[in-house]
Amino acid sequence: MTDRDRGIATAIEAVASGDLVVLPTDTVYGVGADAFKAWSVTALLNAKGRGRHMPPPVLVGSRHTLDGLVTRLPQQARDLVEAFWPGALTIVVEQAPSLQWDLGDTGGTVAVRMPLHPVALEVLRATGPMAVSSANLTGEPAAVTAEQAREQLGYKVSVYLEAGPCPDPVPSTIIDMTQEIPIILREGAITIDQIRTVIPNVLPPVGN
Repeated sequence: MTDRDRGIATAIEAVASGDLVVLPTDTVYGVGADAFKAWSVTALLNAKGRGRHMPPPVLVGSRHTLDGLVTRLPQQARDLVEAFWPGALTIVVEQAPSLQWDLGDTGGTVAVRMPLHPVALEVLRATGPMAVSSANLTGEPAAVTAEQAREQLGYKVSVYLEAGPCPDPVPSTIIDMTQEIPIILREGAITIDQIRTVIPNVLPPVGN
């Protein structure tokens, strides 16, 4: 077993135990927990210095996982997933009311993304959906290496997976798909022009 395999296996075990792990994504390093363990999500928010009013996004290891998290997925959301997943696009959708999780004060919605990073995908395919936020203290710069994450989060995290510096540390673009007309909440790695090639009616962020 290689060091990479050992690290990933250790991270998967840690998530199953309810511990926090830091893992690379295609944007910045993230700190993650099992989305279905409420105490783990609380530990994640506490580690970052966040309250329940800022629930973390959920990362998934395959497109199919999304169907199990929502009651209904609008066709435009499916089109975006088809075009940009895996990748730096986060979509906000209405979560299925039957889900046994507590991500914080979500108002019945969840922000979901499938990252384009082999290590993240390998972990997520074994653990299932994870609550993942940028691996930094709230208000501090996002970590682009596991070491930077360790400097901020220290022993609050059980496992740090180092995969070198993030090649393109731009945050994901976030689109709210819960309204009749989709609206971009944050423009990031994927531009509004790219989004409009798939859904022409998308609205720009408020204030733009």
